Amino acid sequence: MNLKNYKIWTLTDGSQGMISQVLGLAQEFGNEIVQIKTKLRFPWSFLQPGILPNFKYIFKNEIPKLHNKNILISCGRKSVYLSTYLKKKYSNIINIHIQNPKTSYHKFNFIVAPNHDNIQGKNVINSIGALHKFSPEIISRIKNIYGIPIDNLVTFIVGGENQHYYFNKKEAVDICSKIKKLKSKNPGIYILLLTSRRTEFEIKKIIKQKLSSIATLWLGEGENPYTFALKFSSKFIVTSDSTSMISESAISGKPIYIYQLPFKRASKRFEKFHNEFKKLNITRDFTDDTILSNWSYAPLNESKRIAGIIKKRIIQDQK
Repeated sequence: MNLKNYKIWTLTDGSQGMISQVLGLAQEFGNEIVQIKTKLRFPWSFLQPGILPNFKYIFKNEIPKLHNKNILISCGRKSVYLSTYLKKKYSNIINIHIQNPKTSYHKFNFIVAPNHDNIQGKNVINSIGALHKFSPEIISRIKNIYGIPIDNLVTFIVGGENQHYYFNKKEAVDICSKIKKLKSKNPGIYILLLTSRRTEFEIKKIIKQKLSSIATLWLGEGENPYTFALKFSSKFIVTSDSTSMISESAISGKPIYIYQLPFKRASKRFEKFHNEFKKLNITRDFTDDTILSNWSYAPLNESKRIAGIIKKRIIQDQK
């Protein structure tokens, strides 16, 4: 089903991770997509939805005027306010929220939440990992404009410290040591290392000092070869702190090794996520003793699968 007559609106706080998730789903519904960055007044900007009333005054951004054939796709706490406000104002629109909205589920037509969030409901559709903007069609158009060898390319994707994981100088040194050991055991591989927005400057300094002679490094400057890596890598090694980067790598159907960072505190969500991906034969742990192996799995394209479920339900509701 192609919802040609529907206009798609995406609502986020402007962070790239959330934009990737809403765009991933939006692209499956159509090409007419308008992105809105939700800006809230204090104290709504700091509070969970449902604590204070929700009305037009709380928004600093422009409020769109909608008609019946509109789909709203939101992600993140701040976008919950605008999605539910617009749904109340225009009851016939279809609003979809990605992640746990942490407010009444009945305020949305659909909620898309990963299995590791452990939420259920009649209008809840569970995904394997995180949704993202990378599709086979987008990846297929990528060419090697970077001059990076693609034979036996192994890409290491590095995240950063968050509320659940430590990532300090000790971990950076250990990662570099393991990469050097991997290269010495597998001299035929070519290593590409990519940092993320959360990778701290001191971590990047250590990586540059220790690995610049044996790997191509992208440390945040210039065009990011991330999509190139998704297309051409034979294998991935990804730090455990980001469900998004792991989910994105899984669009490739190629082996993914996980470098497990130390927990600050146990997280059942992360443990469930990692266990799920291991059981699906998508990931394996990366250790000192890792011998690079080849295995495959069906490329994980959850945006397409979830959109298909929602389209069928929309058709059923319209009959």
